Amino acid sequence: MVSLPTESHESMSISSQNPMEPDEFRRQGHMMIDFLADYYKNLGSYPVRRQVEPGYLRERLPETAPNNSESIETILQDVTNDIIPGLTQWQSPNNFADFPSSGSIAGFLGEMLSTGFNAVGFNSMSSPAATELESIVVNWLGQMLALPKSFLLSTDGSSGGGGGVLQGTTEAILCTLTAARDKMLNKIGRESIGKLVVYASDQAHCALEKAAQIAGINPKNIRAVATSKATNFGLSPGSLQSAILADIESGLVPLFLCATIGTTSSMAVDPIGPLCEVAKMYGIWVHVDAAYAGSACICPEFRHFIDGVEEADSFSVNAHKWFFTTLDCCCLWVKDSISLVKVLSTIPEYMKNKATESKQTTLSRRFQSMKLWLVLRSYGIANLRTFLRSHVKMARHFQGLIGIDTRFEIVVPRTFGMVCFRLKPSAIFKQQRVESGYIETQTNETNAKLLESMNASGLTHMTHAVVGGVYMIRFSAGATLIEERHVTEAWMVVQEHTDTLLGALDGTILHEIVG
Repeated sequence: MVSLPTESHESMSISSQNPMEPDEFRRQGHMMIDFLADYYKNLGSYPVRRQVEPGYLRERLPETAPNNSESIETILQDVTNDIIPGLTQWQSPNNFADFPSSGSIAGFLGEMLSTGFNAVGFNSMSSPAATELESIVVNWLGQMLALPKSFLLSTDGSSGGGGGVLQGTTEAILCTLTAARDKMLNKIGRESIGKLVVYASDQAHCALEKAAQIAGINPKNIRAVATSKATNFGLSPGSLQSAILADIESGLVPLFLCATIGTTSSMAVDPIGPLCEVAKMYGIWVHVDAAYAGSACICPEFRHFIDGVEEADSFSVNAHKWFFTTLDCCCLWVKDSISLVKVLSTIPEYMKNKATESKQTTLSRRFQSMKLWLVLRSYGIANLRTFLRSHVKMARHFQGLIGIDTRFEIVVPRTFGMVCFRLKPSAIFKQQRVESGYIETQTNETNAKLLESMNASGLTHMTHAVVGGVYMIRFSAGATLIEERHVTEAWMVVQEHTDTLLGALDGTILHEIVG
C-alpha cells in the first residue's frame, strides 16, 4: 500500500494564496515524491490489471468540481482509493504486455525539471536552451546508434541537410509521410494526391494507416504487403517490387515505404538495405520505424539490424518505450530536414528573428530534451547497454523455460526482448485424430482462454497477436523493475493456468469429437 501522511489542521490546500508559493511547493513536492516512492516500492504486490467495470470512476467521484480547495493529503488519498485501482500498472515488474514503458529516476526527474521550468519553446529565441539541448541530445543518441553523418548535425550545430527532432509518440510517421507527400506533389501537381501510394508490410503498426489518412492518402492506396513465415514475417523486397510495379501499371504513383525494425505483432525485422534498393529505383521515401527495437541497437551486437539505414530518408526510435525515458519522447532523424520544415512550419512576422531566418529552429513542443539529457548523463552508454542486455537475457530465460515444457512452442524466433509462444495443438488434442481446420481453430481459442485466465488473476499481464492465422501470446521483458525472479514467477503462472485449463478441456474436446 502507498503510505500517506496524516492530515492535520495545519495542512494547506494545494492552491494556497499563491499557486507557486516556494515553501508550500517544497512541502507538497516532498509529499508527492514520498507517495510515488512508496508506490514503486510496493508496485510488485499490486494486481497488474484490476477488473473494474466501465464507468466505475464516475460512480466514485462527484458530478461537479469542488467549490472550495482541498488539501493534497485528501487528493492523494483519493488517488490511492479511486485512481490506482483503475490503472494497468505499466511499471510493474509483472507486466509483460505490449511493449515496455520503461521509466527511470533520471527520466522522472528530467520530466520534473521540464515541467517545473514550464518553458514555452515555440521558437529558438523564446527558449534557446530548449532548442539547442534538443539538437545536442538527439545527436548524442544518433551517434550511439552509429547513424550516418547525413542524419546528424555537425559539431558546430550546422547541418548538411539532415538533423534530429523530438516528437510525441507516433508523429514521426505522420511528419515524414507529409514531407514526402508535399515533395512529390511539388513535382507532379497537387491535383495528383489521389494517385499516391504508401507501402508497408502487413505487420507494420496501425499508426501508418492513420497517418496516411490524415495526410490525405486515399485509403485504397495503402498497401499492406503480405509477409510469411519463410522470411520470419519480414517484408520481402521481391514482394514490395511486385506491388510497386502493379501500381505503376495502374497509373498510380509510389510515394512512401515504412520499414519496421521489431514489429509489434511478431518482432519481425524488415531488411532495410535491400528494401531501400528497391524503393530508390522508383523515387520512394523510406522511413525506418524502430520505435521499440531501435533502443537495443546502441549495443554493438544488435546494431546490424539497422544496417542499410544510410540509404533511408528518415529513422525513428521511441525513447519512452525501452530507453528509460518517461512518456512521451520519440526521436526522429531525417536526411532532408528542409522538406520537413517546409511542410510543417509556419513563421508569421511576429516570430521572425535571426534564428528563424537561419533555418536552424523549429516550432518546438515541450522541453522534452531535458529528460533524455538526464537519462544519458545519469546512466551513461555503458550502463544503458547493460540494462538493455539484462532484459534480453530475461527474455532468453523465459524462452528456455518454454523449451523445457513440451506442451508449448515458440511461434516466431526471439530477436530482442519479446517471446511469442503458444500451447501446441498436440497438448490440447493429444492422440485424437480430427480435421486440421478444427485443430487450428480450437488451438487458437484455447490459447486465448489461457491468456484471459492468466490476466484475470492479476499476477501477470501479457498480450496476444495473430500472425499467419496463429494466435500467440506475447511476453515482453522490459519493465525497469524486472528481475529474473519475476520471469520465473510469470512462467509458474502460465503453467498453473495451463494445468487447470487443459484439465477442464479434456472432457469437453473429447465430447465434441465423439458428438
